[in-house]
Amino acid sequence: MADADIIPIGAAGRPGRGTGRRTTPSAAARTLAGPNARKKKSTRKTQPPVAEPEEPVAESPAYTEERPTETGLDFGALERAVRGTFGADGERRVAEWLAFLRRRLTGEYELDEFGYDAELTDQVLLPMLRPMVEKWFRVEVRGIENIPTDGSALIVANHSGTMPLDGLVTQVVVADHTGRPLRTLAADLVFQTPFVGELSRKGGATLANNDDAERLLRQGNLVGVWPEGFKGLGKPFAERYKLQRFGRGGFVSAAMRTGVPIVPCSIVGAEEIYPLVGNIASLARLLGVPYIPVTPFFPLLGPLGLIPLPSKWLIEFGEPIRTDDFPDGAADDPMLVFNVTDQVRETIQQTLYTLLMQRRSVFF
Repeated sequence: MADADIIPIGAAGRPGRGTGRRTTPSAAARTLAGPNARKKKSTRKTQPPVAEPEEPVAESPAYTEERPTETGLDFGALERAVRGTFGADGERRVAEWLAFLRRRLTGEYELDEFGYDAELTDQVLLPMLRPMVEKWFRVEVRGIENIPTDGSALIVANHSGTMPLDGLVTQVVVADHTGRPLRTLAADLVFQTPFVGELSRKGGATLANNDDAERLLRQGNLVGVWPEGFKGLGKPFAERYKLQRFGRGGFVSAAMRTGVPIVPCSIVGAEEIYPLVGNIASLARLLGVPYIPVTPFFPLLGPLGLIPLPSKWLIEFGEPIRTDDFPDGAADDPMLVFNVTDQVRETIQQTLYTLLMQRRSVFF
């Protein structure tokens, strides 16, 4: 099979974006992040209420837990119900959720300069994905110790599965096993999609270009990238677990300029969630998307065909590849960048073969 034309890091696959000289997020990322990034969304201050003179209160029986308030609510019964439903620490958990809802309603929360909403991600987005990771795909994680506990690293993974669920699963796995958020680099199409783009931005994703990747790495973040792009996502099921080209190696040059380690990540299981057997190319061109997938269940079963198959996933993080010992200017050497890119790709490919041999079956 001839090498596919893979979208490299850079908007829409256009070269030339990413000089490594920017000290602020790119114009495209700032537009996505919105005007409120790095600022509290609500700074309005209200005047304290004027105290009313107290009136004498007639003596009344002592308050008990069972006594209803004037609103008719039995708070004692409510507290007991909370304890019974959520356990001994139920009151604390409910109080935290109420405080979270209050901050969302009043706008008293912060976004970073890329539009990342850490509180929303931790309290809502990751918990929503966790059952899929733990119960549906039953993800088994190996080599998590290869991800640094502090400082920056660039996690590079294979991309597959028709829909980019592998990126979401990797975010949950990294957060749960390291306690650190994974900031992901995504294609322009993600942010051009209504609702999906806004949610992705709040969940920690930003545009896949070198300037923004380098800035995130210099800030000490874990950054995830899937260099195969749409060619990896949309490859036929017959070519499963055969890596596509890794583009021009933009992720390697970003790692070299910042001196951070590259952590290869191999994912087995994503290829089987939506077995791609065809592509409605004419409709894809009309809609301006890379492909319209045809699977054994979609579009035949309609929305039911969008439910992923419960394949068994294995994710292994390989030993870090250091980039801090390269000489100055190494990121501008195309041959060196190509060699390191090929090394990362080959490491992931060989690990995929090993994991496939160790997996007992697709679904167990």
